Amino acid sequence: MTSPLTRWTDGSMDRLVAKRNASERRFRALGFIAVALSLGFLAFLLFTMSAKGLGGFVTTEVRLTIDFPRSDLMLDPGALRGPDAEQNIGGAGLDGIIEQAAVARFGEGGGELFGGATMRALGDQLVANPDLLTKRVDFWLPLSAKADLAAKHGGDAAYEKLLSRAETRTRFNRNFLTASDATDASAAGVWGALKGSFLTIMVTILLAFPIGVLAALYLEEFAPRNRWTDLIEVSINNLAAVPSIIFGLLGLAVFLNFMNLPRSAPLVGGLTLALMTMPVIVIAGRNAITSVPPSIRDAALGVGASKMQVVFHHVLPLALPGILTGTIIGLARALGETAPLLMIGMRAFIASPPGGITDPATVLPVQIFLWSDEVDRAFVEKTSAAIIVLLVFMLVMNGLAIYLRNRFERRW
Repeated sequence: MTSPLTRWTDGSMDRLVAKRNASERRFRALGFIAVALSLGFLAFLLFTMSAKGLGGFVTTEVRLTIDFPRSDLMLDPGALRGPDAEQNIGGAGLDGIIEQAAVARFGEGGGELFGGATMRALGDQLVANPDLLTKRVDFWLPLSAKADLAAKHGGDAAYEKLLSRAETRTRFNRNFLTASDATDASAAGVWGALKGSFLTIMVTILLAFPIGVLAALYLEEFAPRNRWTDLIEVSINNLAAVPSIIFGLLGLAVFLNFMNLPRSAPLVGGLTLALMTMPVIVIAGRNAITSVPPSIRDAALGVGASKMQVVFHHVLPLALPGILTGTIIGLARALGETAPLLMIGMRAFIASPPGGITDPATVLPVQIFLWSDEVDRAFVEKTSAAIIVLLVFMLVMNGLAIYLRNRFERRW
């Protein structure tokens, strides 16, 4: 048997140290490769979305001259100065005078350059300044979806021939962020879906966070240890792993069929996502509460604090950063969910943004899903642009939650 002294002199210990160092280097290399692969996939995702979606944030405009006194438009400027201006301009037949002016400027087929976004832009300018109806005016108007694609990427000889006669410019597509869904890709926007997502996630937070935190506090600090609490704990752990579409079926059965709540409303969507998010918050909350040192509780009880005061004045503030971490994870999952919201009817065509939590609405993930199923090639760009908006929305919401977590973090 080799003595310890001999092992240090015959080189066997050096070989063991070299083997251990080589193992450490391999582990570091594998860790570096894993991080590099993750960053590579993230960079690929961002590059792909940027290449396909950034074009959705810009639009091509064409200069078009419209002589209103000589046009067939029968609309008095006074009709655009009252409360019914939007209704009057909507039924004035702007598409006819746009077609007329486009054919006069670009020849046969010139009207194909313009679409729903053109009529909306022209109507907004006339409502802002009704006196334009008495003049011959040069307007910068957005192109139709197909003409816009041809101006950006080419590939359509007919549109390129028409555009060669036009004076064009590129501008930020504000309509994409301020408009709601539309059948015409040039007029479609994400504001309605963005507002629906915000209302839905607010309902989710207001329900899931306080109920989840209180449930975690009760189970960890007050509940007796028996078979019933063990059953509840196992059930909560199982609920956290249930597929999201099951919660959609639950929301359909309970909130729509039994409680008769309004279909496709942020209220129902928030209730459904709250059921899905709550188990994650409960589990994270219990782990955060358990991590609070027992000495904090003992010290508070030693100076005469009641059990309730110990929990809400000492334990909860110290556990709050960990609870917020679980909340961030749950909300990040809820923000990107589509399946449960499809089950409760939030896939309807919504042409106007919701005014409250009981109005019909859709959300960004569902809007992306619906646009991706469109046959119009112009919606491909809109879909990628909407994904970018969703990623930014998620970053803002998660950033706010991380800020609050760091704000309440305490060290001991």
